[in-house]
Amino acid sequence: MKNIMLLIKKIVLSAFVLYGYNLIAVNFNMIIPINYITVGLMTILGAPVLVALVLFKILVL
Repeated sequence: MKNIMLLIKKIVLSAFVLYGYNLIAVNFNMIIPINYITVGLMTILGAPVLVALVLFKILVL
């Protein structure tokens, strides 16, 4: 039960971090969509994924 609560907490925190980033990035047209993949990556791998997604968006897209 404790692990499930920790996972839910991480999922919610990841979604809020992506939402906060998108609030700032909307001015620069660098929005990262909030979907199952991005929230899942943020939940499992942590904050460095946000930097990796931004770099991916800059370099590839």
